[in-house]
Amino acid sequence: MALHDLLSKFNLPTSEDPQTKDYVFNHTMIRVKNLQDSIQWYAKVLGFVPVYEQVFDEAAFTIVYLVRRHLSEIPENDIERKQWVLSQAGVLELTLNHGTENDPDFHYHNGNSEPRGFGHLCVSVPDVVKECERFEQLGVNFQKRLSDGRMNYVAFIKDPDDYWIEILQPTPLLGA
Repeated sequence: MALHDLLSKFNLPTSEDPQTKDYVFNHTMIRVKNLQDSIQWYAKVLGFVPVYEQVFDEAAFTIVYLVRRHLSEIPENDIERKQWVLSQAGVLELTLNHGTENDPDFHYHNGNSEPRGFGHLCVSVPDVVKECERFEQLGVNFQKRLSDGRMNYVAFIKDPDDYWIEILQPTPLLGA
């Protein structure tokens, strides 16, 4: 379906709204039980870099923003780095509610069991087959392997809090 047809289908204008043209979809926030484990996982498995941490002692939570960027792009100065990360697209915010890390019976709802809500994050990779092999070697938990089901061009892995992350490549798979 052509873009014009898609916009028409949803009764949307075919030109950009000048009032919103400078908006940036900045970040998605997920709550995690163990901030250290989650940061390590996202860094090791998906190459995210933590760039800014903010602790809210009175409200009993901590946030850390992570990005998929080269370190050389990230400002060193703390104030500049906060402004920078809040102007980027595709940021992941991990939020730790203080105390949850010490409760062995506590876990977050990942949105995929009943009642369903939040679904998943997605990371596109150059070669989904190669990356899934790497995830296997790292011991990453899979929700869906490439060989599972009809959609053999997409995999879903799970982070330490069982949030699903879709893994796909933007180009067609060879032989698919």
